[in-house]
Amino acid sequence: MARKIVVDYDLCEANAICMGIAPEVFEVDDEDNLNLHMEEIPDDLAGKVEQAVLRCPRQALSIEED
Repeated sequence: MARKIVVDYDLCEANAICMGIAPEVFEVDDEDNLNLHMEEIPDDLAGKVEQAVLRCPRQALSIEED
């Protein structure tokens, strides 16, 4: 079963906490936009992504299972 990262861009403030936890997955660019390097979560990064979701101050991140 694939797990994907979902971003609610209306809530996201691009404060880069997620990028600090999982820079392999999340990137905030010079214009304060959050970009995903991947949507599907590889097993080796699942723990980091889960921490990023939990620590998002605006609760803009979630994980969806296919």
